[in-house]
Amino acid sequence: LEVDSSCDYLIVGAGIIGLTVAWELRKRDPLVKITILEKEPTVGLHASGRNSGGLHSGIYYGSDTLKAKVCSSGAKKMQEFANEHGIDCNKSGKVIIATSENDLITIDKLIRNASENGIIAEKLNEQEVKEIEPYASPYQAGIHSPETAVIDSKSVIKKLYSLLQDKNVVFKFNSPLLAQDKENRIVTTLKEKISYGYLYNCAGANADRIAKMFGKGLNYTMVPFKGIYYKLSPERNYLVNSSIYPVPDIKLPFLGVHLTRVINGDVYVGPTAIPAFGRENYGILNGIELGEGFKIGSELVSMYWKNQGNFRLLMHTEMKKYLKPWFVKSAQKLVLDLKSEDLIPSSKVGIRPQLINIKTKSIEMDYIIEQTEHSMHILNSISPAFTSAFSFSELIVDQLDKPKPFMKNVNFK
Repeated sequence: LEVDSSCDYLIVGAGIIGLTVAWELRKRDPLVKITILEKEPTVGLHASGRNSGGLHSGIYYGSDTLKAKVCSSGAKKMQEFANEHGIDCNKSGKVIIATSENDLITIDKLIRNASENGIIAEKLNEQEVKEIEPYASPYQAGIHSPETAVIDSKSVIKKLYSLLQDKNVVFKFNSPLLAQDKENRIVTTLKEKISYGYLYNCAGANADRIAKMFGKGLNYTMVPFKGIYYKLSPERNYLVNSSIYPVPDIKLPFLGVHLTRVINGDVYVGPTAIPAFGRENYGILNGIELGEGFKIGSELVSMYWKNQGNFRLLMHTEMKKYLKPWFVKSAQKLVLDLKSEDLIPSSKVGIRPQLINIKTKSIEMDYIIEQTEHSMHILNSISPAFTSAFSFSELIVDQLDKPKPFMKNVNFK
């Protein structure tokens, strides 16, 4: 077979996970040939470059999850990287507040998570919350997470790109992976055929599509959820010191509408978790894929019917947030003084590519990774993937030397 180029490691996707996998591979061996394929004209144009820059502490994740294993350590490594390279990062902390009596049990669960995962967190009463966030509206209790930080995520992406180029990592842009010859380890892009020794599928929202080319990920599909944001007006920016989050529904992967003071000082309010009808459906119609939209719609109907994890209530709640009055009501649960005119439109829109189990019609909560002899497929690299990226990639690369699962209940297959 005619081949145009070859490499030892081929990485599909130039988001934060693809970049940090390349970083980890290069750190271990300065001579191996590493190539990154990216269907877009540059790095980090989707989830990695559209997040709010929050570095999570890991308090949300049970100690038996892969997310818990890499979140806290990943945040520390990300902050070290920022400090080393002059990237803005602020360990501003956050409060997580109860908004009803039902949340009080979850607060205790989150405090247990923190204890089990070695995370600093303190349970607060209502007055103690207000000492940190004077305009917050907690129901009896909250949690202070001082380790939570915000970072300039786009600068992280750009710096990694620049450093990897300096370290002779080859980037091939406008090069979607179209086909593969598993037997001969050759992939076909729009421009060429590339042979590889080992392939890492870090394609984010398209990871399940690529995995299926290799006979993996057959029990899963991707359902995208759109996150839209408002910003606090400059006159009302003072209502939030750092970040105010609601107690989440721990059966669901969405954290709910929250208020975050990002690295440039703006306060974003959001995101929603509204079903999208395309993996890049950032606008109302822009990015809708007709065939894909029909498939996504069918999965949503099936999940709504099965109602795993109270999915029906999630859909009812989230769809209302398309209307600003309902969005404002969600934000007012956190800061009662907020008014509709305080929330100004924002161009910030993200897509969360959420992995769904086709058989159970349930949302997968943890990272899921499947392997063949010569490839690895990261199928659910959702939040806190940016926070975790350096630790997660270290663990991913380690896995080549440890083909058996390294901890109980981790989704390596």
